[in-house]
Order: sequence, then structure tokens, then C-alpha cells
Amino acid sequence: MSSSEAASESGPGAAAAPDQQVAPGATASASVTARRERPSGGWALLGSELSVLFRRWRTWAMLAALAAIPVLIAVAVRITGGSSRGPAFLSDITANGLFVAFTALVVCVPLFLPLTVGVVAGDTIAGEASHGTLRYLVIAPAGRLRLLAVKYAGALVFSAAAALTVGVAGAAIGAALFPIGPVTLLSGATVSQGEALLRILLIAAYIAVSLAGLCAIGLFISTLTDVPVGAMAATAVLAIVSQVLDQLPQLSALHPWLFSHYWLGFGDLLRDPIAWDSFASNALLQLGYVAVFGALAIGRFTTKDILS
Repeated sequence: MSSSEAASESGPGAAAAPDQQVAPGATASASVTARRERPSGGWALLGSELSVLFRRWRTWAMLAALAAIPVLIAVAVRITGGSSRGPAFLSDITANGLFVAFTALVVCVPLFLPLTVGVVAGDTIAGEASHGTLRYLVIAPAGRLRLLAVKYAGALVFSAAAALTVGVAGAAIGAALFPIGPVTLLSGATVSQGEALLRILLIAAYIAVSLAGLCAIGLFISTLTDVPVGAMAATAVLAIVSQVLDQLPQLSALHPWLFSHYWLGFGDLLRDPIAWDSFASNALLQLGYVAVFGALAIGRFTTKDILS
């Protein structure tokens, strides 16, 4: 078979003419161009990000550590018989195991949840930079803005998963070690077990919203460095500093502006009827932090030299 016949069977443009020379970088350039011309799906990119996030041993180790907190609380109460001193709802656990979930959420919100979320948020961009994969993500069809949005969405999904893990683990271990039944709310009304479980899910959603501002702060810090550990530590420290400042009466004028101010306001979800004021104020505050630090992250990341 002649060379011309082989070329015709292979399809148009399948083979170059013998007397044509291919430039050394032509193949790589054509490959990059082809990738840029292919349509990119934001949902596909988000699915890939979540797949990578939840296939990491570190992610599951953090979720397991969070799930262990309500287990430890329930076992301690079971052994000691409970106490009137300690976190909110602790004295009610022996009467109703569902209060393990409420107690564990109160315990985890100030430290453990912000710590784990800080690890994920601080690793969003800095982690890719430290592994040398950031430049390849940037030249992909997604672009920098979509990449930032996907990274932030991944951190938000982890926040919701972390809060849900604490609530579900608390309800499960509480049902295993203690009797469960109708729950008496803070307002004095009694609700069924099913509605109590729904309140736990609402509290988990409230906490996920509460951590939206911290995720935005971590994303911004992550664009400032190529060292993920530094971004993680800085995000976690800021969460602690915000809560310390919120406890100083001399700074009462500053308190409503701190992103952690409404973190423990989910007690309003344990009233009948539900008081949504704290939820709305919290969501508005977190939205402000997302807007400010999201804009800072975009400004930093879009001007950052990544490809050199």
C-alpha cells in the first residue's frame, strides 16, 4: 500500500506529508488549544473536586475524629451517670439520648469544627500549589474564577458534612446507650422524635452557614501562600481570635461584626415556634464575609503568577 493510500485511509489530516516538518512545540501547543476549546462543565469540575476531597484519608480521619466526640460524651455520661455541670443539654442526656447530638454540637462549634474546616479551606489553593498541580488546573478549560468557586464550594460541602457527622453520630450513639422519646424544647414545648431529628438537621445546616465566612477567609489566605500548613494554621487561629474578641465586654461594639458572633445562636431552632432571627442575622453576616474575602481571593488569584 502506498503512502498516499495509507494517508487517505487514516482520515483527513491523520498523517503529515513526508516533506513537512513539525515544529518541536506544535504538538503540545495543539493539545493545550484543544483542551481550551473543549467546553468545560462546572458540575463535572465540582464532582471531581468532591471526589478528590472525600477520597483522602485525611478527610475521613477528621470526620471520624468529629464522630468520636459525641461517642466520648455519651460513654462518659453512661459511666458517670451524668452531671448538671458542663455543656448545655448535658444533664438531659440520661433522660433522652437525642440530647447527645445537641450537646456534641455545642461542644464542637467553638473549636473542633472550625479547626477541621480551617484545614480544608486553607488547603484549597495552597495545597494545589505545593503539589505543583495548580498550573495544570489553571490552563484547563475551567479558568481561575471557576476554579476558585469550585474550591470554595468543596469547602462548604465539607462544612455541612462535618456538622452533619456530629449530629448523626450523636443521635445514633444516644439511641444506643440511652432511652429516646419526645424532646422538650427550650420553650417548654414537647416535640416527637421525628421532629427532634429534623431540628438536629436544621442545626447542622445553621452551623454549615455559620462556617461559610470562615471558608471564605481560608480560601483567601490559601491564595497568599504556597505552604498549605501555614494557611490552615492562620485560618484556625483567626477562628479562635474572633471568639476570644467576642468574649471581651470592652469590644461589645465590635461583636456583631465578628464572623463567629452567631455561631452558638442555633438555640433559637429549639423553640416552638422556631425563631428565625438568629438564622437570618447569621446568614447575612456570613454573606458579607463571603463577599469581602471572596473578592479579595479573586483579586489575588487572578493576578497571581502561577505559570512561571
